Amino acid sequence: MKLSHLKQIISYLQKFTKISAIYRVSDTIVKVAFDRDDEVYFEMQRSNSRIFKCSAYARSKVYNAPFDVVLAKRFNRANILHVELLGGDKIVRFKTSVASAYKEEITYLQFEFTGKYTNVIILDENNIVLEALRHVDLFSSFREVRVGQKLLDVPQAPFEAKEYPVEDVEQFLYDEYQKEMDDKLFSLKKQKISLLNKKLKKLQKLYESLDNEAELEAEAAELNHFANLLLANMHKIKPYQRVVEVDDYEGKKVKIELHKEFSSVPMMANSLFARSKKAKQRASHLHIEKDSLLSKIEHMKLFIHTVQEANDIAKIQLLFPKNIQAKKVKINDAIETFWVEGYKVSLGKNEKGNIELLQKARAKDIWLHMKERPSAHVIITTDKQNVPMYVIESAARLCVDFTMFQKDRYLVDYTPRREVTIQSGANVLYNKYKTIEVDTR
Repeated sequence: MKLSHLKQIISYLQKFTKISAIYRVSDTIVKVAFDRDDEVYFEMQRSNSRIFKCSAYARSKVYNAPFDVVLAKRFNRANILHVELLGGDKIVRFKTSVASAYKEEITYLQFEFTGKYTNVIILDENNIVLEALRHVDLFSSFREVRVGQKLLDVPQAPFEAKEYPVEDVEQFLYDEYQKEMDDKLFSLKKQKISLLNKKLKKLQKLYESLDNEAELEAEAAELNHFANLLLANMHKIKPYQRVVEVDDYEGKKVKIELHKEFSSVPMMANSLFARSKKAKQRASHLHIEKDSLLSKIEHMKLFIHTVQEANDIAKIQLLFPKNIQAKKVKINDAIETFWVEGYKVSLGKNEKGNIELLQKARAKDIWLHMKERPSAHVIITTDKQNVPMYVIESAARLCVDFTMFQKDRYLVDYTPRREVTIQSGANVLYNKYKTIEVDTR
């Protein structure tokens, strides 16, 4: 943080008279609740230290390290006697006291925003270190931070810091949090889009490497022709020959290579017939493989677009759920699975996935589809009578996100799976449905 900002934040902190509660919410973030309910967060990451405010910050776990024990003991329900910027440097120091039955203890709490040596240090009234977020030895710095040792002062900065006026300190603290969230969202998006782009390139490479249908059909015809010519000219071929030249049915000379692993002409001919049949089958099934890969490529492009358009970290976490299955489950490459508030939400990536979802869904599961237009089919797996509206809204948004690139207002129908009748493939009829609007603008 800038020194100028800290000077102005100190004035803001000086209005508080008590620390109601203090604890870590993450490895490097300390939450301080002032005067019961006014919460301020101190992010003490070396490369990104800052003070911020937000409506709520989820506690990742309960910390019980020696630092956390001393922090709670010395500062929970402590009176604030003084708040200052120590030595005019980027060190916020709270002088506090906890009234006990025997005596009043004076304790200092220092938040040091000093780059490489960013730290939280707890000191007694004689400047002896009681505990610290990070312990520093003499091999790392001349200023040792070790329990039981006296803490030296930080040398005075040799330059005059620039001033950066802040109109509203409290709004500035909220903006600091928003800036942090924006930075994290940008970083997370970049990471996930990079991962998805690799998958997209792999799919595109597979598509480009597919055989040409016309070439496969020509190969099948040629191999079948060669096999028939070998059988027709079997009496002319010597046992030791490796290449034979025969006339085809139009009088043209044709050279055929005989492989030494086949001991007779009929065996060689059968091999050519088998290869011809295989090439013909590959040619006839090629359109299925092409359609499958094209649908996967389209789905991946929609996935990337959805990540790019995400406006909060929660949306990214929804799109990339942690594996909560205890056992290993075979991944279905035609269906994408998400988790919303504990509900399993499945989405068909292509027609095959849509058909499979329809066939496997149970009567009480909720089915979603865009109104009066082709779209991905979505199933919310549930055995409950009432699914929370937030879950349905999230599933409807996924249905739109993985169908449309254009931003607009869209309608999505939803109904229990028992109300959906399959006509053919993924084409259905349904009634007793409700409609929800999804605005992607």
